[in-house]
Amino acid sequence: MTNTITNTTHQSGTQFAVTGMTCGKCVQHIHASLSHLGEATVTLQYPQIVLAQMTALASVQSALNGTRYAVSLVTSTPENPTGNAMQAQTPTHIEAKSSTQTWLSNYRPLLLLVAYILMGSLLVQSAQGEITLHETMRYFMAGFFLAFSFFKLLDLSAFATAYAGYDLLAARWKSWGMIYPFIELGLGLAYLSNWQPVTTNYLTMLAMGFSAIGVIRAVLSKKTIACACLGSVFKLPMSTVTIVEDVGMVLMAAWMLY
Repeated sequence: MTNTITNTTHQSGTQFAVTGMTCGKCVQHIHASLSHLGEATVTLQYPQIVLAQMTALASVQSALNGTRYAVSLVTSTPENPTGNAMQAQTPTHIEAKSSTQTWLSNYRPLLLLVAYILMGSLLVQSAQGEITLHETMRYFMAGFFLAFSFFKLLDLSAFATAYAGYDLLAARWKSWGMIYPFIELGLGLAYLSNWQPVTTNYLTMLAMGFSAIGVIRAVLSKKTIACACLGSVFKLPMSTVTIVEDVGMVLMAAWMLY
């Protein structure tokens, strides 16, 4: 998949810096959203949009409203006569979203899903008449694995391809990416039914611990890699949030054992 979509070649135009792009599909999505604004160039290596016509920032923001992409106007300066988004040391940003807003926009699907799973865990126990930390963790882990495997299985092939981009085993054996969602599904069912708790927790520590190694390597590499934790449905950037997700499951499994 290409990282650049171009309708025309041009050196001038209105240029915008973009945050939130992580892959070629993001480029395609943004390009399609801007089709009504005329000829456009969207690039991932240098996250920016160049529109052939003079276009107001508000028009671009309106076109991308409801997405996780944030845009800001880049103006030319003596140090940056072309107004290139990556060359500019101090570009002029107009109405740019704050880093907090961008973070919340990027991880909103994940945060909502975790909140729903936790709420479900507490409500199930409430109906049973007693809420304990151990059972909260068990039901949470059941919901976590069931929900995350569901999103991966919606497009198994796309998940396997994305997973191979950072997981150590999937990078060498692509079939592992096809198998992994079913392992999560099995773990979710095991936690839900309370089947062989010791075995289930050890398997969780093994699976999530190994997965965390690839995630940590990807984050430390500083490369722009899309996280495949929610399959190909939501485009989440790889970050420390993904590390917390994997390591947190390992720690919960360990706590339940000891």
